[in-house]
Amino acid sequence: MSLSFQQALHIVTTAPAPRRRPVRDVVAMSRPRFWTASVVMAEIGFVLATQRLVPRGPELVVMAQLILVTGPLLWLAVLAVNDAHDLASDRLNPRKAASPLVAGRVSPQGAVRIALAAGGAAVLAALSIGPLFAFGTALVVALGWAYSVPPVRLKARPGADLLANAVVGVLGPLGGWVAFTGGAHGFPWQLAVLGVLAAAALYLPTTAADRDADRRAGIATIAVRLGPRGTFELGFALWTASAVMAFFLSYNGVVLDRSLLPVQAVATPILLVLYRVLLKGRPSFTAITVVATAYLVPCAAFALTYVESI
Repeated sequence: MSLSFQQALHIVTTAPAPRRRPVRDVVAMSRPRFWTASVVMAEIGFVLATQRLVPRGPELVVMAQLILVTGPLLWLAVLAVNDAHDLASDRLNPRKAASPLVAGRVSPQGAVRIALAAGGAAVLAALSIGPLFAFGTALVVALGWAYSVPPVRLKARPGADLLANAVVGVLGPLGGWVAFTGGAHGFPWQLAVLGVLAAAALYLPTTAADRDADRRAGIATIAVRLGPRGTFELGFALWTASAVMAFFLSYNGVVLDRSLLPVQAVATPILLVLYRVLLKGRPSFTAITVVATAYLVPCAAFALTYVESI
């Protein structure tokens, strides 16, 4: 039995509004699962700068500020504005069905205001660490907005979307270095290349996971342009280049200690197999998380040998 227009209008107008849960929604938009990456990069920067594993004294305060800025504040600043401008594709994406914007608990305008507040708070908090660190923080916020907001919208520019996300691989450890040294001089740029390669390789599967929704929404991401096979093979090539470069740096004792060779010999084929098996086609974010977590093993080994070699 069909409803009359008046009955349908009554149902729509009397339907309960989405239940508000502002704190939980703000936290959800910042994607807490990504904060771990910020902690890891901050720790790598600290190890490189101090040749120690654990902060002490005033360093504990700096580390806490560093994690606050690069963790919840920066992720919220860039992801909330991304949610605001990706709402059309997110509504077509089953993975995003429970997100605050798709569920109607936060409006696109509200998400933009949250992103502005988080970005401003991140830069202000970064100033207490130092002007160069604050400049880098503002640069990341600007890059995040350029990725999401028209008319620049790097997300819809294949290649530019990859580069915008790959740069995180260098800015993270570099930010930690700057926070504890006050400048960029002496930073081991070989590790920056490794970080860029790994970050790019891990970003590409995320575009493949959302490819169908982005394509239906008319967003020309790199995965939409290259297709699942091309996106996967490019990611695997970058992942392989990162692993091979790490092996040769260790072999030559450049930044990576030669004692890491046994770890590299075991970890490299495992990382390649995990990527090849888990991330082909349209990978789940659980699979991406597994591969990213496995990458932490050689990172931890590097930190230990870097400290012990001093």
